[in-house]
Amino acid sequence: MFIDITIEIEGIKKDIKIDSQQKIGVGLDVLRQSGKLPMGISPDYYRSRLSQKLVSAHKTFVEEEIFDGDILSVI
Repeated sequence: MFIDITIEIEGIKKDIKIDSQQKIGVGLDVLRQSGKLPMGISPDYYRSRLSQKLVSAHKTFVEEEIFDGDILSVI
């Protein structure tokens, strides 16, 4: 299942569609390599705007309960 979320990195916000079963860090690294996100930062943690909690880049979107409309910000 794919989800629509926003990633906020270095003050840049990007809306993306991504597989919810994929590990957060792996999915975002693929987007960086394809030029859809800024290069250089691969953080271990993000903050979810919907739940206001830290989420690990080493878990899947499902495991971290990231849903459509959420915004993940680099810490």
